[in-house]
Amino acid sequence: MRPYWRAFALAVLLGLATVGSSVGLMATSAYLIARAALMPDIAVLSVPIVGVRFFGIARGLLRYAERYVSHRATFRLLAGVRAWFFAAVEPLAPAGLIDRRGGDLLASAVGDVEALEQLYLRVLAPPLVAMLVAGLTCGLLAIFSPQVAMAVLSLQMIAGLALPLLIRRQSRRPAAEAVARRAELLATLVEAIQGLPDLLALGAKGALLARVRCQGEALARAQERMAALRGLGNGLVGLMGQLAAAAALLLGVPLVRAGQLDGVYLALLALTAVASFEAVAPLSTALQSLELSLAAARRLFAIADTLPQVTSEPTCSPVPLDASVELDGLSFSYPGAAQPALRGVSARAAHGQRLLIMGPSGAGKSTLASLLLRFWDGYTGTIRIGGHNLRDYRAEDIRRMIGVVAQQTHLFSGTVRENLQIARPEADDANLDIVCQRARFDQVLARLPEGYDTWLGEQGARLSGGERQRLSIARALLKDAPILLLDEPTAHLDAEAEREVLAALAELQRGRTTLLISHRPEAQRDGDAILTL
Repeated sequence: MRPYWRAFALAVLLGLATVGSSVGLMATSAYLIARAALMPDIAVLSVPIVGVRFFGIARGLLRYAERYVSHRATFRLLAGVRAWFFAAVEPLAPAGLIDRRGGDLLASAVGDVEALEQLYLRVLAPPLVAMLVAGLTCGLLAIFSPQVAMAVLSLQMIAGLALPLLIRRQSRRPAAEAVARRAELLATLVEAIQGLPDLLALGAKGALLARVRCQGEALARAQERMAALRGLGNGLVGLMGQLAAAAALLLGVPLVRAGQLDGVYLALLALTAVASFEAVAPLSTALQSLELSLAAARRLFAIADTLPQVTSEPTCSPVPLDASVELDGLSFSYPGAAQPALRGVSARAAHGQRLLIMGPSGAGKSTLASLLLRFWDGYTGTIRIGGHNLRDYRAEDIRRMIGVVAQQTHLFSGTVRENLQIARPEADDANLDIVCQRARFDQVLARLPEGYDTWLGEQGARLSGGERQRLSIARALLKDAPILLLDEPTAHLDAEAEREVLAALAELQRGRTTLLISHRPEAQRDGDAILTL
């Protein structure tokens, strides 16, 4: 909140002025009605009449200004937290997120961040405003009767301190449960939507619905407990406000009878006491909101505090001498794994050569690709790219040097143009035309209704598997990296689609150092060197 402290401080002052206007309106109107009952000269009433008008108008204007300033600052804060969270998660991918569900990350990025909205609006600002208003009203009441001021202050302490502590204690468990149940439900829904075709094909819709219903009911029970505690807190604060009015009357009436207090001020004391509890009312659930915010913050920090695989990087990268790739005694084990994924691997692809990486499924081919891209660290041995040790490069720089065509191409929900320009945002249509023609994607483009502006849908649903691969090849061509990493690029394709993709890949590999990962024996005929795992 530090970057926005001025806006939040202004919001607190506006909150004080708003509640102060409410207190002033009640006190002035009470005095006006009591004084008017004595039928004085109209000139005597002119000042309280103006006061009622002023406080009545000011209350509405100040309330609007306070809400506008506080919510604007809060939404800016949440936008900053979302950007911070994504920046914290990005270095963890993919290795640091391998044990986390996508829906759980979504719940943190959206739901948990959204829960922090309450931190200022319901937790930090209300106590500050309440303390200032309590001081204001008790100072006002003390002018007429110190006893009334002390009685009202005591009830304010009960409503604003003792009651919130009790509500917080009771809310700690349901608050944590509500945050956790919401995250579980969102994770289930995200996975269910992504795998909906398989669920329908396997007839598992009923089991999914039962699971969603069970998780939804668990979330509802936690929210009901929170709501019941909020209702209890609000009711008890209202009761304290009425008791404050009764206390003001019980202590004020004897003072009037004794001639120590003008009777015209009796209503002012009672209604001022009631009005002061407008500032105290939010405190009954402030600590409950704190528990929700803390539970959400713990989930955010648990992810953000995860150490990335690459924990230290050089400040700058060396200039590569060429586009060669060399492995020397490379070994690597996944955390907690009983067997190493790679052991003593050595190979070399000189500049412009083609290295085939062969082996059955599970032999470590994709692991090797992840190490080259610095997704994982902790290996022993040496990886040299461009004549320099891989660890001498910044991860961002090494990824600029390598173009990737994977077996499962991820296409974002956007247009063809947007999916291509991920590789080079400044590329114009002329550049796109060239790479699409070289990747054999121009024929597909001609069939699309709006060309580059055609919306592809989720995961490129409007394209076939072979068409998605050709789009991925076009993207790699647009990136124009000197080293090319092909990870089973023709897997899951039929014979015709495979021929088209291989023809496009031949164009892509021209002049580049290529590492082709495959388990197909027929790929061996085209390699300058072969590494078998």
